[in-house]
Amino acid sequence: MNGLSKDSASQLAIGEESAGQRIDNFLCRTLKGVPKSHVYRILRSGEVRLNGKRVGPEARLAAGDRVRVPPIRTASPGAPRRLPASAAPPIVYEDEALLVVDKPSGLAVHGGSGIAHGLIETLRATRPGAGFLELVHRLDRETSGLLVVAKKRPALTALHAALREGRVAKRYLVLVRGRWRDEKRTVRLALHKFATTSGERRVRVDEEGGREAVTVFHRRQVWRDRAPPLALLEAELHTGRTHQIRVHLTSLGFPLAGDDKYGDFAWNRELAKAGLKRMFLHAWRLAFDHPLTGAPIALESPLPPDLAGFLAALDGPAA
Repeated sequence: MNGLSKDSASQLAIGEESAGQRIDNFLCRTLKGVPKSHVYRILRSGEVRLNGKRVGPEARLAAGDRVRVPPIRTASPGAPRRLPASAAPPIVYEDEALLVVDKPSGLAVHGGSGIAHGLIETLRATRPGAGFLELVHRLDRETSGLLVVAKKRPALTALHAALREGRVAKRYLVLVRGRWRDEKRTVRLALHKFATTSGERRVRVDEEGGREAVTVFHRRQVWRDRAPPLALLEAELHTGRTHQIRVHLTSLGFPLAGDDKYGDFAWNRELAKAGLKRMFLHAWRLAFDHPLTGAPIALESPLPPDLAGFLAALDGPAA
C-alpha cells in the first residue's frame, strides 16, 4: 500500500488483507490521527474515490482496488501506541484465526462519540504486530460477556455468514421486574431503529416498518415474594437486532434491571442504592463451528462478581 501524503492526494492500492472491508473502516484504520467525523465528511463530499468513482461509507473493497485519498493533515504520529498485554480484557479462547474476549461492563467495543479507545483499539495496541483484528459482532457498552474478534479476513467473512444464517448460538442472562410465569416464551416483535432529536440511537417495536426480531426467553429463577417480584431469564437470540433483548422485554412489561434507555428509571435508582449500579445483561454463552476448520466451539462466561453478588443478596437473610 502506498504511503499517505498530507500535501497531495494519495493513491492507495488494496491488498488481500483489506479485501471485503468497508471503505469507512479501512480509512479509519489507515488515517491515523484523523477524527472519524472527518473521514465521513470526505466520503460524503466525494473527495475519496474508489477506482475513480464516488462511493458511500458502506462500499466494500476488493483486492486490486485503488482508493484516492485527498490531502489530509494528521496528528503527529510519534511512536506507535503500545499497551501491555494486561491492559486487554481476559482472553477465553484464541487460535490462529480468531479470539474470544470476556468484555467487562463499561468498555465500548470501539472508539468514537467521545471515547478515545474501545476494546478493539486496546487489542490492537496490545498486539502491535497483529496484521488483522476486526470485531465479528458487537455488545453494548454496559453489556458484559463474550465477544468474538477475527484475526483473519476469511474467518471474519465466514463468521458474518454464520451470524446471518443463524448458525451462532448466543445466550444472555438478564434480570427483569415482574411476575414471569412461562418456563419458555418466544417473542416475535419487529424492531425499527431511529435517531432522537439529539442524535441518540434508539429502537422501537414497529410491526409495519420494522425488521423481524426473535428472542426466546427461558426461566432460570424467580423471586415472586419480593416487592417488586423479579426473574432471572436466559435470552436466546435468533436474530441480532440492535437493543433487541432490551426492547423486547420492555414491550412485554418486564423492564430490564439497570437499563438506562428503555427501563424503569425510578426503579433503576432504587437498584443502584441496593448495589446494582449497571445494566443486568451478560453474554454468557456462545456456540458456533470454527470458521476455518468446522470444529464445534462452545464457550461460557460466568456472571461477573457485581452481578453474581447482587443475585446472592436476593437469596440472603436481608432479602
